[in-house]
Amino acid sequence: MSEPTSCCRTSGGYCDRCDVLVGLDGLHVIGVVADAGGRLTITVESAAEPMGCPSCGVLAHGHGRVEARLVDAPAMGRPVRLIWRKRRRVCPEPACPVGSFVEQDDTIVAPRSKLTTRACRWAIQQIRREHASVNGIRRQLGTGWRTVWESIQPLLQRAADEESRFEGVTILGVDEHVWHHVSTKPIADGGRGPKELTGMVDLTRDEHGRIRARLLDLVPGRSGQAYRGWLGQRGEAFRSRVEIATLDPFRGYKNAIDDQLEDARAVLDAFHVVKVAIKVVDDVRRRVQQDIHGHRGLKNDPLYRIRNILRAGDENLTDRQRARLEAAWAADERHGEVEVAWRCAQQVRAAYHQPSLAAGRQVAERIPDTFTSCPIPEVARVGGGLPL
Repeated sequence: MSEPTSCCRTSGGYCDRCDVLVGLDGLHVIGVVADAGGRLTITVESAAEPMGCPSCGVLAHGHGRVEARLVDAPAMGRPVRLIWRKRRRVCPEPACPVGSFVEQDDTIVAPRSKLTTRACRWAIQQIRREHASVNGIRRQLGTGWRTVWESIQPLLQRAADEESRFEGVTILGVDEHVWHHVSTKPIADGGRGPKELTGMVDLTRDEHGRIRARLLDLVPGRSGQAYRGWLGQRGEAFRSRVEIATLDPFRGYKNAIDDQLEDARAVLDAFHVVKVAIKVVDDVRRRVQQDIHGHRGLKNDPLYRIRNILRAGDENLTDRQRARLEAAWAADERHGEVEVAWRCAQQVRAAYHQPSLAAGRQVAERIPDTFTSCPIPEVARVGGGLPL
């Protein structure tokens, strides 16, 4: 081409390509500036169109503009500021109580919010999907902590109050969660509030057989009463739909399930089942260590040197780790008990790594019979108590 080209028309009007790039429906880009720190400032406005008074409907007259300065979602790794040149209009009807008004669009920004709607959505997704903190989000947005929190807190509260998320739950999970390790004083007094929480998770499978794994709620406290109270608040319709209730070995949660979910089958979740199996291996290793050497493991003892490898899954071991296991088994014939316990734990893990539920069920159904007949007391003891 003999002449340079530009996406923007030099004779006035708006640039469609710039509008597509910024992506704010109904608003047009009229300016973009990057400061020395790399922050982008985008100026937008709406096209001049007739607008009626929101109160009486009479055609309003233009009366200048008001600039709204907003924090937008980051673009191309840069924080973004949005300047929206809002049109102010005056209602010519003398009896109208409105007088004048400024254009507003909740899809762009909520009333009195400093973050745009899409910036709020982006911040919440960062918290949900990327485990970002509010402080980390405000650094990416180039704004203050309070600005971010005051904008997203109403949206989070609205989502927490939405009861529709409890619909369709047939497999319900529960576990404790330690929220922090600092002061448990009330937030109003400068503390961080409750330390221990009870979390409820939707483990129902979708139409493709995938587990949803949705966090449903968090309530203060780690007790059966906290879980029982939450189940009671959900109502009979919710409780009657729950077919399977997974839990950790805490007895308080089991009592709450027995009390509120009478028709549900209580099972340990996969994490805690495997954890119990791995603990059996540790118990056998410690006992054999004491029987052979008369003391706890030292750094040169064969069993002590493989203690961490024994906690790993067989499919994750490297050739070097497998060689270390074989060397430990061969070092003393009495180490055979540890080897048998480790292979039993791997059998438990295998029940959760099968390609289908039917195959996993076949593996799990063999475990009680084989474990209870095992001559190793730790394995036999746990064989009858694994609710797979």
